Amino acid sequence: MGHPRKARKQYDTPSHPWNADRIKEENKLVQKYGLKNKKEIWKASTTVKRYRRDARYLLGTSTEEQGIQGINSEGNQLLGHLITLGILAESAKLEDILDLTVEDVLRRRLQTMVHKTGLSHTAKEARVFIVHGHIALNGKKINAPGYMVRKAEEELLGFYPGSAVEKQHKEEAQAREKAAEKTE
Repeated sequence: MGHPRKARKQYDTPSHPWNADRIKEENKLVQKYGLKNKKEIWKASTTVKRYRRDARYLLGTSTEEQGIQGINSEGNQLLGHLITLGILAESAKLEDILDLTVEDVLRRRLQTMVHKTGLSHTAKEARVFIVHGHIALNGKKINAPGYMVRKAEEELLGFYPGSAVEKQHKEEAQAREKAAEKTE
């Protein structure tokens, strides 16, 4: 247990710093998801590693070491957690955790969800909106782009009430509607 003000690293760095294939792949992810730096990719990959490690452990333990109910309950907890986060589908099995990728975790970040729901034009703009306090979940301001949005929270995503960006967004939507009416 460490000092409360000195949090531990939440990610593992790559084993070799100058691997061209890995760097190209990371650059694509940074561009696609509008990430600030590669540390965010490493955090996601560490999260995936932990989920996969836990799934391998649960799949590999023999019934003699733990009772079948013990394995099933731990496996159900892990599956339930990933389903609640929206990383896995409702019909997923424990073996499906082994197929998780970094992109599965990156898709559930608040920054990506804001962009996908159409509240911003680009992923970078979504990050700016979040950091500047224009985005809210269920009326509560969230200023962490890396926040993992749960499946149940997707519908609650929107602009913070009274935000200047919200007003501008509504005006743009009205202008698009008027332009669509004129073309018809």
